[in-house]
Order: sequence, then C-alpha cells, then structure tokens
Amino acid sequence: MPDGSLISHVHGPGGFPALVLNADFRPLSYFPLSVWSWQDAVKAVVLDRVSVLSEYETEVRSPSFALRLPSVIALREYIPSARRPAFTRFNVFLRDSFECQYCGDSLPAQDLTFDHVIPRSRGGRTSWENVVAACGPCNLRKGSKLPRECHMLPRQIPRQPTSWELQENGRSFPPNHLHESWRDYLYWDSELEEEG
Repeated sequence: MPDGSLISHVHGPGGFPALVLNADFRPLSYFPLSVWSWQDAVKAVVLDRVSVLSEYETEVRSPSFALRLPSVIALREYIPSARRPAFTRFNVFLRDSFECQYCGDSLPAQDLTFDHVIPRSRGGRTSWENVVAACGPCNLRKGSKLPRECHMLPRQIPRQPTSWELQENGRSFPPNHLHESWRDYLYWDSELEEEG
C-alpha cells in the first residue's frame, strides 16, 4: 500500500483468490488455473500492472487507503505463452488426459506413473516421444518388454504437445473452487444460453 501499512480483515492466505487473465482476457493457464493470492492481486492493482474486472465484497484498508479485493484481473501487458511446453511428469499426464495409455483408466495424478514405451534397458530415451502415462498395474505388467512382446500398445502415439494443446486439455479439468465472477472468463468460447 502507499503508506506500507495494510490492515486486513481477510482470514487465511488461501481466501479470496483472483483469477488472472492475460491482456487478451483469456486465463494465463487453465491447468493449473491461473490464480493469485489476494495479497499479490492487491499489490498488482496498486502498482497499476493489472485492470480489475470484478471484485469481492470484502475490502482491505490502510489508514489512507481502502480497496475491494479483486476477484478477476487482467494483465495490462500481453504475455505470450511458451511455444514448447516443459517436459515434466505432470505435463505428460496432462497431454494424456490423466488416462493410462494402456488400459484407458482415468486416474488422479498421484495414482499415475509414467512408462517408457521402449524401455530404457532396451535403449529407450526419456522424451516426449517415448513416455506415456500409465497406471501402476499396467506399468508392472509391461515391465521391460517392448509393446509388441506383451501386446500392450499405447492408445496414442506419444509426441511432444504444443502449449496450446496442454491448455485445451487442462480446460477439461476444472478446479474444485470456481468463484461465480470467474465463469464468464473461463468459458468464454462456450455456447451461450438463450433466455426465453
């Protein structure tokens, strides 16, 4: 705050998150959903780095300043998304829609592992083109065999996704908490319902 003394009646660091949109009014990220703590959102508002699109009823105050907590903010400057997503375990799961690529079971991330289609013991590399999401039982059953040896072919040929593809996949997995003020910005391309 301008005088550095923010007094708040907001309880807990996780309360009142702000949905963060890029300058084109699309979320920076769908999965995980781009949200900032109320503290970071207030700081960005005071520094004039964002536009406030929606607010909560709750205020924060200092002796010389009062501000309603932002619930949706948009960056003033556009941030281009990375062309090539990072090769991480989570992004492999997101590319594969959190489904075992052998049996098709949908599982939470903590119940998935990844499998080398061509096992490392057979010269397989740890890369987008050779790693798939797998459940524990399928991973154990496949072991160090080649897919043709155990008749376990991945449902999709593994490949490097684009950042856009990962974001589109992420839209299928909404978070548990969606504030009402966020809905218009998260589902901006969904069909609108006509009122009769």
